[in-house]
Amino acid sequence: LQAMSDNEEDWLALRPQEPSSSQCCGSGCKPCIYDVYEKELAQWERAKAMQDKSLLMGKKEQSNNSELNPDTFTAFSVSSVEQLTEDTYQYKFELPGNSSLRLSLGQHIVLRGVVNGLEVQRAYTPISPRNAEGYFEVLIKCYEAGLMSQYIKTWKRGDVVFWRGPFGGFPYQPNKHGELLMLASGTGLAPMIPILQSITDDEEDETFVTLVGCFPTFDKIYLKPLLQDLARYWNIRIFYVLSQETSLEELPWSYQENTYTGRLNEDLMKTIVNSCRRKPFVLICGSSAFCEDMSRYLKAAGIEENSCFVF
Repeated sequence: LQAMSDNEEDWLALRPQEPSSSQCCGSGCKPCIYDVYEKELAQWERAKAMQDKSLLMGKKEQSNNSELNPDTFTAFSVSSVEQLTEDTYQYKFELPGNSSLRLSLGQHIVLRGVVNGLEVQRAYTPISPRNAEGYFEVLIKCYEAGLMSQYIKTWKRGDVVFWRGPFGGFPYQPNKHGELLMLASGTGLAPMIPILQSITDDEEDETFVTLVGCFPTFDKIYLKPLLQDLARYWNIRIFYVLSQETSLEELPWSYQENTYTGRLNEDLMKTIVNSCRRKPFVLICGSSAFCEDMSRYLKAAGIEENSCFVF
């Protein structure tokens, strides 16, 4: 009997652990961390029923072959850390040789961190060009009380962190939409950047783009040099909406004519939609409250739900 219970304990030690809610990034990934758990649990139950532990050998939690994978976490090393604003950072990760992440436009990847023994997962969208070789870059805002933020703030060059993916994305096709209206709040800018870059890199793509970036203040606008470069293209317009600025007088003159103070509200949305050169297809990324507000304002401006995509 003793041998039986030892064996039982062995099997229990091998049973996959059910994920906690903090491990789900909430972005509707396929497979979700829960899907991976169900698959591993079924594999464990089958192995236990047949009393054959070798059936579990295929189970791999993380891999070091630097090939991004939706099912397992892969190790990538931090090659540089750049602070953009007081709470936002741009992290660069190494890819072996000249390999590329091969993401579709606007796809996100999921980061795993362990903080005080608790595993946390969050989704982030790389901002590096789709064809970037040997590296990828991610824009991350760190929150004072955020669990994942506490982990991310410790990163320095050479640290190894674990990512899996890719997931989601916007099925962008050149010239499919006459005009894209991009509404981004803060780091919601991230999925818009690769789409903008793919449009400016493709001479055949004549899609108009109006990007509206919502930030608290002028100092908090991320990636200014990159956005200034993109705004020089004939088919790209960029507006800024700064909720905590009261006057435009302090801003550099080059920003004054395309910046609004206050919040992006229903009236401003109508103004922006009416200024579009064609009826726009809208991409939205930001907090859930931002996305709900934008959907409401767009409806008031005559844009239907089927003409919107929320990241």
